[in-house]
Amino acid sequence: MSGGDFLNAGEISGVFGVKGLVKVFSFTEPRENILRYSPWILRKNNQTKEIKVTGGQRQGNTVVAELEGIADRDAALALMGWEILISKQQLPKPRPGEYYWADLIGLTVKTQEGVYLGVVDHLLETGANDVLVVIDGETERLIPFVQQHTVLSIDLDTGLMVVDWDPDF
Repeated sequence: MSGGDFLNAGEISGVFGVKGLVKVFSFTEPRENILRYSPWILRKNNQTKEIKVTGGQRQGNTVVAELEGIADRDAALALMGWEILISKQQLPKPRPGEYYWADLIGLTVKTQEGVYLGVVDHLLETGANDVLVVIDGETERLIPFVQQHTVLSIDLDTGLMVVDWDPDF
């Protein structure tokens, strides 16, 4: 299983009731979208297993999922703490100008003058706009992800993002 072919979509965080339902902490937006991606690849330490989602729903701030072959509380408890991975091929193709965060992580970031700023480590959701966390050794830069303003171009094929950003900031 190649790590680049899969995305971490959430984690099994608890059990719900006595019939084998699991609580899921989902990274998808909206949270219940994680139920659309079946099968899941569950991973914990060096172990992985594939499991089909047979049902589920949003329950307040969490998601409850029904998984094939998990029929009681003890079986559900055994899955707590397992990461939920989904294949990138399960995701809809983004529209032009839209990107999955996972596709931006690892991109080289340069200014429009060609000054190297670092590599996208992760993104933060702030409400107003998402923020790129760009790391170059000990230097961490927070760059607003605003296309056509601070983010001028993204080339996933070459792994390069060009930004309008002061290297000293």
